[in-house]
Amino acid sequence: MLMKKQLKPRIASLVLALSCGGASGLALADADPIKGQQTSAMCIACHQADGNGKSNAGAESWPRLAGLNAEYIEKQLRDFRGGLRQSATMMPFANMLTEQQIKNVSAYYAQLTPTHTEAVSLTDEQQALGKRLAVRGDWDRYIPACNSCHGPDAAGVGKSFPELAGQHSDYIRQQLHAWKNGSRSNDPNNLMLAVAKRMTEQDIDAVALWLAKQPIK
Repeated sequence: MLMKKQLKPRIASLVLALSCGGASGLALADADPIKGQQTSAMCIACHQADGNGKSNAGAESWPRLAGLNAEYIEKQLRDFRGGLRQSATMMPFANMLTEQQIKNVSAYYAQLTPTHTEAVSLTDEQQALGKRLAVRGDWDRYIPACNSCHGPDAAGVGKSFPELAGQHSDYIRQQLHAWKNGSRSNDPNNLMLAVAKRMTEQDIDAVALWLAKQPIK
């Protein structure tokens, strides 16, 4: 019980510290989204022309970038480029980009309008479990709510906690597996690694589907 009481304020403090580094959702002043659109030509095959990505069941899914925080996108591209985040698909592209191009293309995607492109179907059991994990968590297993870091309605908080609402379910599922098996570790204080390791396959499926079905803010 003591550990649970200690963990909740620690998570809240971490979210506050990481979300106060700059204006949430805004591109950096020296970023040029018009030039970013030109750079995005190399991204369209996977992330689609509108930046809303595509869910590919049983294969690598391509996340929605449209409307995500520009600084979050920047960080992921730098992490791919520096090897902190692994992807056979993304690493070659990230290594082709200059720092200015990273800023420009991130600003471009951040200003695009996100839309739902995936038809999500859940069982009643998945609906209940997914909502519980996302909104309340499961503190008996030391699993905090997704919303405690990713914000109300999973709409994202700053550059460290991306919007999850309306993201493709297969992509969310793949990333939770990556956190769980340790192949992804570019999160603040290894928070997601600790959370994902405590989640069952049933948990992962339910929360991925539930989040994918939520309205995009």
